[in-house]
Amino acid sequence: MLIQCYAILGWVLFYCLAPLLLWIPLSNPRYRVHFRERLGLLPLRRLKALGGGPRFWIHAVSLGEVKVAEAFAQAIRRHVPDAVFVVSTITPHGRRLAEEVFREQALVVHSPLDAAPCVKRALKAVRPDVLVLLETEIWPLWVAAADRMHIRTAIVNGRISARSIKRYVKLRAFFRPVLERISLFSMITAADRDRILAMGAPRERVVVSGNAKYDLLGKSIRPEDAERFRRLLSVDEGQPVVVAGSTRTGEEETLLKTFRRVREVFPEAVLVIAPRHLERVREIEALVKRSGFSCELRTGLEGPGRRRTAPVVILDTFGELFGLYSIATLAFCGASLVPLGGQNPLEPAAWGKMVLYGPSMDDFSDARALLEAAGAGETVHDGDELAERIIWHLAHPEASGERAAKGRQAVLQNLAAAERHALEIVKLTGPFTL
Repeated sequence: MLIQCYAILGWVLFYCLAPLLLWIPLSNPRYRVHFRERLGLLPLRRLKALGGGPRFWIHAVSLGEVKVAEAFAQAIRRHVPDAVFVVSTITPHGRRLAEEVFREQALVVHSPLDAAPCVKRALKAVRPDVLVLLETEIWPLWVAAADRMHIRTAIVNGRISARSIKRYVKLRAFFRPVLERISLFSMITAADRDRILAMGAPRERVVVSGNAKYDLLGKSIRPEDAERFRRLLSVDEGQPVVVAGSTRTGEEETLLKTFRRVREVFPEAVLVIAPRHLERVREIEALVKRSGFSCELRTGLEGPGRRRTAPVVILDTFGELFGLYSIATLAFCGASLVPLGGQNPLEPAAWGKMVLYGPSMDDFSDARALLEAAGAGETVHDGDELAERIIWHLAHPEASGERAAKGRQAVLQNLAAAERHALEIVKLTGPFTL
């Protein structure tokens, strides 16, 4: 009953807001591009040109999910050579990355608006054999519309954080009928399995397949990145570099206080701050200057004769954080000193870097456990402890390097998760049953 109410509300809002939906693209060219796709009007001619094989629609929200979608597509194609892929994204950045990654191997579109008419129109046009939703993307209208059309839906590389499960369980009455319409839950860890079961997923449809993001890391390592970023940042071999990735509000101030203590012992040290949201770059730049440090933006370091002189660099570009970890002496994962669930510590670990993070790593508990078992990840609880651990690691490069190397080995040994997820997806191409 609740899902029907949700669907009715979607219809009502769509038609009530229809004038606004039409006005937005007409008034702003930025929103005009691909707006037809938002309404569910997809370029079917391009889809037909991809062939007549089984169709897999992969919905990828974040940039990281786009990369995971590529790993799944490659693994599925090994079992279904004539597979046809539709990849939908939400943001312009996600679409650009998907187009770059898939090129002519998939139809890349903007996802339809989460309104019943748009979702229904898009699914009816594509008629995928399997609709693949990544990680925690549970879209009730999509799931309900796919079920009515006998399209199988799969939650893949699924994860439910310890932070969010309490909220989901309170809404179990809403989620259970949605989850009952999903054919497969291919989860990352046993804890994720238990949490999706607590939300109401049918036990017989839930499997544990590992984290497909592991698979991407080994393939993404490019040794030439280290030389390129050393030149760009004017960093010498052996010079201490701390890369703080995907930082959030409240963490940069702590990092700068920490860095002041580090510079007292290692005056040549460099701090690279990579904020999770680029719209905060100017805010962070002002904070750095108020803290008494000079800083430079990464985009200001290119060009003839340009050379970094400031001790702090702010990354103001998309898609370069992973490569920047190549020159890190140590890495810090953001969203962890504030209660936001952390960021992926495996990216710096894949480069053989020691990784530090705060206590809030609920969204990456499996990755944290993997690194800590290898001795390559450490939890710090505040700025003082962060400063102490950074100084210790910089003062003991051999011991720190050995631990970091074990972390890299642990990451590379945990590959093939994408293959396991893909096998579960391929199984769904048989007769429709729920």
